[in-house]
Amino acid sequence: MKTRSKTKPIPSIGIMPYGYDPAKKGQDKSFYYPDKKVLTKLEEAIVKIREDQQPVRKVAGWLENETNRKLSATRLHKLAWTKEELDARREKREANLNKEQKKVKRLKNTVKQTSIKAEQAKRRLKKATAKSSDIEQETFEFPNDTVAPEQEVAFEPNKGPQTEFLAAGEREVFYGGARGGGKTYSLLIAPLRFAHKSAHRALLLRRSMPELRDVIFQTQQLYPKAFKGAKFKAQENTWHFPSGARIEFGYCENLQDALRYQGQSYTWIGVDELPQYGNADIWHFLRSSLRTVDTSIPLQMRATGNPGNIGSAWVKKMFIDPAPHGKRFVEEVRFTANGEEIVSGISRKFIAASVWDNPYLTQDHSYVSMLGSLPEAKRQQFLYGNWDVVEDGAFPEFDKDIHTVEAFEIPSGWTKVRSCDFGYSSHSAVLWGAIDYDDVLWIYRELYVNKLTADKLAWAILDAEEPDGRIYDAVLDSSCWAKRGDVGPSIAETMNREGCRFRPSDRSPGSRVAGKIEMHKRLQLDEDTEEPKLIIMDSCRNLISQLPALPLDKRNPEDVDTKSEDHLYDALRYMVMSRPMNKTTAWENIPKQRWKPSDNMFGY
Repeated sequence: MKTRSKTKPIPSIGIMPYGYDPAKKGQDKSFYYPDKKVLTKLEEAIVKIREDQQPVRKVAGWLENETNRKLSATRLHKLAWTKEELDARREKREANLNKEQKKVKRLKNTVKQTSIKAEQAKRRLKKATAKSSDIEQETFEFPNDTVAPEQEVAFEPNKGPQTEFLAAGEREVFYGGARGGGKTYSLLIAPLRFAHKSAHRALLLRRSMPELRDVIFQTQQLYPKAFKGAKFKAQENTWHFPSGARIEFGYCENLQDALRYQGQSYTWIGVDELPQYGNADIWHFLRSSLRTVDTSIPLQMRATGNPGNIGSAWVKKMFIDPAPHGKRFVEEVRFTANGEEIVSGISRKFIAASVWDNPYLTQDHSYVSMLGSLPEAKRQQFLYGNWDVVEDGAFPEFDKDIHTVEAFEIPSGWTKVRSCDFGYSSHSAVLWGAIDYDDVLWIYRELYVNKLTADKLAWAILDAEEPDGRIYDAVLDSSCWAKRGDVGPSIAETMNREGCRFRPSDRSPGSRVAGKIEMHKRLQLDEDTEEPKLIIMDSCRNLISQLPALPLDKRNPEDVDTKSEDHLYDALRYMVMSRPMNKTTAWENIPKQRWKPSDNMFGY
């Protein structure tokens, strides 16, 4: 490094350089004279920075202690490196930054430059005010040290699915799939969209209280930055905003917990990790609390979640199966009120989450590598967001390419049977099957409805099977024969009375396990024909969606988890356990006794 001579003075042409003193008595006043001790320490400081790689601020403090002369870290940094070296270091640092980090750096530079300009403007204003005699002096309060050019940005969504989720206008939106996509954070931001309106009331739910505490902690870091004056009341678990808007946080483990929100009015309801619920009952119940008197605030329900939970099947059916991700679809709602038929609809959208949409988790691939190291089922669910893969699925041999076909008209010679699992609040599941001449069971129709009493369900069944001709056998959950009142008719009696005939299914001890084993036998490929004994037509969409998603019972791996949506499975189990067979082939296979005469000579 080139340095100026320590023995020769330098002309006094402006600001005195570091390590030099003004001329003393008897010296030329037009020159600065070097202080050898100070310059020696300066060279040591430069060596510490360049060779020992010590922090500049630390070295600047050391230099000040050694010389009793103050030198700013910025100035020392420029003395230690040439301009070419500084430019090369700057280019190297910027090359290692991603797009978002470069943006942050530009904004910081903007703040710094704006602060400098503000300080310059303050000095000019003071100077102009002091010189002016015409303008009356007035008190002017300046900011402290810096002036922020604009309000701090509390949150900026990632481009792609996260932005699409926050901007969606549909009534119900589910944001789910792979882990690491920023789903929970998005759910915290979404209710802030209308927090400037006094009528805005939002409710954000988690399944348990410990999970809720973590969510509240994150809001305490974020909400005060987004809305100055926002206050959190711990006793209510509620954020209060200056406009009068409120965001309430709660937990809901079961339908009984959901009753706490009955009668409340919310403009926005969010549920984090929706697939943790085994069925859609809580989601449907919360809809009744979605209302407002301010028409400028749209009513919205939002949810997030990952595949692989107990409720993945019904979430997949409600949000994922009806339309490709990112495409809006509408579920038609038709009902009669006050003698008038009302036709409406619920708009929905599924937005697929991906870890690749979160630049903060994919910078060094460590998080992605962790997801990729998981077992195959978990890797498909958490890394790729695959909703068709079930870990410890009850029927891993089920394959849509093998066990499903396009719907066709059932040949007249096939025997038709029916089975039913009754429910009112939960769904009633009815299946129709046909047995061909090779003992293959073809499921050709399904009926999956709720809120139908026994008599109305019987009429719906009879209407659906009117073109089928004769139904040779029909089985119904045997619990429907139990009388729920003192002398009133049972469910089965009511249905049989309407002409929809059933016989009871097998509910003996061990029947569930035996039924599951029979299902495995029919799903396996026959060694001779290389075809299964159970085939489902693609018109039975609910059964095709539910069957591969059924999880095993963790307490009894020989049975399916009864907390999952298993109504159609139960109906199918009743059918395969009823020993269905083709009546024609059954008659042909019965040994026939030929008539034989007692006397062969006379023939009688």
